Amino acid sequence: MILASHGIIGSQIASFDADALAFFARVTAASGTLSATEKIATNQLVLDLKANSLWTPMKAIYPMVGASAAACAQNLKSSSFTGTFTVVGWTFASTGVTPNGASAYMNTNLNMLNDLSQDNCHFSVYLRTNITGVYCSGGAGNSNSNALQMFPAIGGQAYFNMFSSGGNNNVNSGVNTLGLRLLNRISSSEINFFVNTTKYNKTLSSVAGYSRNIYIGAHNGDAVPSSYDIRQNAFVSLGDGLTDTQESNFYTAIQAFQTTLNRNV
Repeated sequence: MILASHGIIGSQIASFDADALAFFARVTAASGTLSATEKIATNQLVLDLKANSLWTPMKAIYPMVGASAAACAQNLKSSSFTGTFTVVGWTFASTGVTPNGASAYMNTNLNMLNDLSQDNCHFSVYLRTNITGVYCSGGAGNSNSNALQMFPAIGGQAYFNMFSSGGNNNVNSGVNTLGLRLLNRISSSEINFFVNTTKYNKTLSSVAGYSRNIYIGAHNGDAVPSSYDIRQNAFVSLGDGLTDTQESNFYTAIQAFQTTLNRNV
């Protein structure tokens, strides 16, 4: 049987992963919609993550599919940590979500202190806009103290914290901001920053986190959000830290997902 309204063959639905089907149901319940291609790509992403031992480390995965706040707010991993987009300031498209750089952010409702492990965590984004500047892809914390934050490119440097505070927290990662950026901590003394599959190491001792929800598209610090982003984002994940092998396989899975959706960079 062919479901004409969705362009999906019945046998395909039967072969969809249960977690992918649960995600589709959450999107529908929130009054969002997904195309047949988006469903097929998302299902394959789930399969690829599971095949490479990457599903378990994830706490929140936002595939940014469906071209609406209702769809893009849904967490692929589970019904927890459904995002909340600001009412104004976002542009939603099949290629991803774009904040206005002035007021837009998404509250992941995932708390830095309570929901992530201090010495075992990651934060990734897939960016489709090559713009450098003081734009924060996301984060939380008390300004630069006890913070998690990612600035992919400011003057040829990437600046970041991950359960760390200020200081010498930058690496010479170039000026291109396209593709996957992954901030990763798997010890109390070191942070890894990946630009696609290129790894940069930084010695930064860990400190206790701050009890604030992580925002996407801005930094949730002090009294109000700051450093609003303007780059289009086509994927976000938060969870446990990844090994180098896991990160390489993660990039391959995310790039395949974006390629199926014709939005890879």
